[in-house]
Amino acid sequence: MTPAITPDRLNRFARHIVLPEVGGAGQARIMGAHVVLVGVGGIGAPALQYLAGAGVGRLTLIDDDVIEPSNLQRQTIFALADVGHAKAEAAAQWVARFDPDLVVQAHRTRIGRDNAAALIAGADVVLDGSDNFATRLAVSDACVAGGVPLTSAALGRFQGQVANFAGHRPGEACYRCFVGDAFDADDCDTCAAQGVLGAMVGMVGTFGAMAALRVLLEGVASLGDPQWGQLHVIDGLKPGLRTMRIAHDPACTTCGTDRPAA
Repeated sequence: MTPAITPDRLNRFARHIVLPEVGGAGQARIMGAHVVLVGVGGIGAPALQYLAGAGVGRLTLIDDDVIEPSNLQRQTIFALADVGHAKAEAAAQWVARFDPDLVVQAHRTRIGRDNAAALIAGADVVLDGSDNFATRLAVSDACVAGGVPLTSAALGRFQGQVANFAGHRPGEACYRCFVGDAFDADDCDTCAAQGVLGAMVGMVGTFGAMAALRVLLEGVASLGDPQWGQLHVIDGLKPGLRTMRIAHDPACTTCGTDRPAA
């Protein structure tokens, strides 16, 4: 059910509503939406700030990590007093302080093949900011099986990648179409080893929030063009943006029409 925009909410989101590309119907859609955020670290923290700021009515936060001093350089929803606390729970407390009207649920757990379906159930979109391919593929596979759109946001040093995937729709690519089956493993480069610039992570996280909002507004407002399967590559060293099309793979083991029978 689409929520009513009460006078206090009208005032809070007036700058959205006056945008022709969003409008009252678009804002009401955002307020009635459910977003699952996988990871509330470098990418997830800034994404959460702008999803909550947009008024997304229900937020599910999934992260099994705890806050460390080294996180504070880029995960700015946390403070020194939060060090040692669970990220998901501290992030939920931030949401409650920021906007008490939002419904937020924290899951201090690692998402994987055994629990992904249950954790994303009922979502309008999943925004994945996790830091390894095994998690990303498990989330993507669950999204395809559950008919849930996926926003993927990733970062490697000064290159960001953001895309919306709808592998549950005929002819549309899923995340596995992009990376294939070779990455079903937990090993990956980390920001601890490679380094990471806080502002760069913030850019990718907020770009991911923008992509997720496009999904939520599909069919309701003109901003709702999810650009399915278009991978936006952000260059932070020599600022630039290029976009490439991720084609649906008919042989994809998750969404392909030519995949072998189970």
